Amino acid sequence: MFVKNIGLQHYRNYGLLRLESLGDVNLILGQNAQGKTNLMEALFVLAMTKSHRTSKDRELISFDAPAGSAQIHAEVQRKYGDLKLELNLSAQGKKAKINGLEQRRLSEFVGSLNVVMFAPEDLEIVKGTPGIRRRFLDMEIGQVQPSYLFHLQQYQKVLLQRGNLLKQLWGKEAAGRELLEIWDIQLVEHGVKIVKKRKEFIKKLQIWAESIHKGITNGGEELKLLYVPSFGDRDEEDEAVLLDNFMLKLSQTREQEIRRGMTLTGPHRDDLSFFINGREAQVYGSQGQQRTTALSLKLAEIELIHEEIGEYPVLLLDDVLSELDPYRQTQLIETFQSKVQTFITATGIEGLNADKLKGASLYHVRDGKVEL
Repeated sequence: MFVKNIGLQHYRNYGLLRLESLGDVNLILGQNAQGKTNLMEALFVLAMTKSHRTSKDRELISFDAPAGSAQIHAEVQRKYGDLKLELNLSAQGKKAKINGLEQRRLSEFVGSLNVVMFAPEDLEIVKGTPGIRRRFLDMEIGQVQPSYLFHLQQYQKVLLQRGNLLKQLWGKEAAGRELLEIWDIQLVEHGVKIVKKRKEFIKKLQIWAESIHKGITNGGEELKLLYVPSFGDRDEEDEAVLLDNFMLKLSQTREQEIRRGMTLTGPHRDDLSFFINGREAQVYGSQGQQRTTALSLKLAEIELIHEEIGEYPVLLLDDVLSELDPYRQTQLIETFQSKVQTFITATGIEGLNADKLKGASLYHVRDGKVEL
């Protein structure tokens, strides 16, 4: 997979930008607040149709955009042919096109460009909140399995409706309970699909992450990934059993849910744990161990996506190389060289392994403008 060119219109601090003839390794240099991360974000948004930095699409559109909209477009070389991708952002929503044809659903567009983003805040995947880890799973599974996004979107809609009903049921006896059972069926139907795909994904990710982590630590550490479900057994993948377990848990917590006005069980409450040599990394891991775990996960993603779709994703390294010691830098650079198109941002070449980055295409960003 290879991004041949990218263009932006009224995206963040970019008025009009077009970069042609992008290279295998693209080094984007500039001081802070000039637009380096905005360019990386645009590639991520084109792949995922949403930002990794904000949930408000309005923030992606320049304040002075004449039509109140922004566009991202690129030509992507895939093993089965080139794709021209276009994403339009406006107050009315998003519209996506592949080779000029508008897609009925955004989920049909996601997966046209596959990316792996690695940024300093990705350390939070290890030491942050469960919500950050769930988002990590949702983003990565969604871009290789479009059906996952469909079930996730439907689940979130049902979750909202069910939550509204629970708030209305407080203090009432039987009224509304029948409707709650209908929402339960729909919640379980989509929730079980989500949980099953997450467990399958983690099992595959474990294989790659464990091997990569051993390599980075010279065999000194063993990394384990464990799914922490809100119902049932963590290793159970049979849909019928998962369905029964989910329904049982909902019935057991029903009165508590009505009192609290929220759904207390389901994939929106699940978590992912990391263990290094049998000890929980979130609690007992050092900063270096947590950083190595995050790096192992990102490198494992690259290999897992290749395994799933038959070609490597594009790697986005946003201000992260300088955060790594020379050994981890070398491990990371040697992973992507010669097989993964990579975009790297940095404030300068100081602190980077310059010898390993010889031949990179060099771009300088200043105030929303990019120069070779």
